[in-house]
Amino acid sequence: MRGRAGRKGKDEVGETYLCCTSKDWEDVVGLLEAELPAIASGLAPGRAGIKRALLEAIATKLVSGRDAINDYIRSSLLFHNDEAQDTLFDMVQSTLQELLDSKLVKLSNDETFEPTQLGLAIVASAFSPDDGLFIYGELKRALQAFVMDGEMHIFYMFSPLQASSEIDWMAFRDEVHGLDDSGLRTIRLVGVDPGLVNSIAMGHASIKDPALLRVYNRVYTAFQLRDLSNEIPVSSIAKKYNIARGAVQTLAQNCHGFAAGMAKFCQRMGWDMLAVVLEHMRDRLQAGARADLLEMAQVTYVKSRTARLLWENGFKTLRSLAEAAPSELVPVLMMVSWP
Repeated sequence: MRGRAGRKGKDEVGETYLCCTSKDWEDVVGLLEAELPAIASGLAPGRAGIKRALLEAIATKLVSGRDAINDYIRSSLLFHNDEAQDTLFDMVQSTLQELLDSKLVKLSNDETFEPTQLGLAIVASAFSPDDGLFIYGELKRALQAFVMDGEMHIFYMFSPLQASSEIDWMAFRDEVHGLDDSGLRTIRLVGVDPGLVNSIAMGHASIKDPALLRVYNRVYTAFQLRDLSNEIPVSSIAKKYNIARGAVQTLAQNCHGFAAGMAKFCQRMGWDMLAVVLEHMRDRLQAGARADLLEMAQVTYVKSRTARLLWENGFKTLRSLAEAAPSELVPVLMMVSWP
């Protein structure tokens, strides 16, 4: 899609050119001619927005007392929705109680709300309250028994909470069968039963519990992150796990932000050793390469395949790369275009 929205004070309309295939024509026309849906508040009942909004307002000291909280709510779109006004402040009070019960905020002696260390960590990491509590539980268990003789546990920690693709249980089973002792200890520790994976792949069982299914989805995603960090091409990963190539690329992009949030969460909770481990692995995820290529991958436009070719041809440091003559580099760079 290409176009411009126009210039304020200069134009009344903007122009957009959209190119599509003939099979998509009807869908595109329907989209362009459809009526715009009414704006709805993200704080409406049934959504998690109100809990997050209140936690962030308290954590950033935007509000603290009940009167200030009520004034804050009166400034929302939801307050100006006539249908919600009757129950809005009851919902606010129940949400505040939920935040107290989950120990994300506390009530001081002067009846004002203050964030707890956990509440501050969740806000600093840009997680929702529910996701933050789930991550807190996962990290607490990891601190008690972190599998350090392999990488699988760290990749699991960096797996986004929302599944990006459906699980191919046959592929899942193959990956589980290929794990070493460290990897098997990791998946068992987080709650994956290899026997159940085999039963599901054979069509003899299924997972009904959404919380448990989330764990299996994250382990499945962890396999993909592991392969990305081990310099396996995106196309090979997509074929291996029976997912779209774009889904792998989206995962690679999304996990960077999630990994940064995880590291920030650990720092705010005072878990510095775990934060250091996560930061190192975050660099590997960003580079899409093994640890020995991290320095070379800092060079602009040098991706993992190019970095590996440079490494294998003797350019193992930034200094050696900077001092190399163009005649030395061109033959190596020409290899990048060949499979």
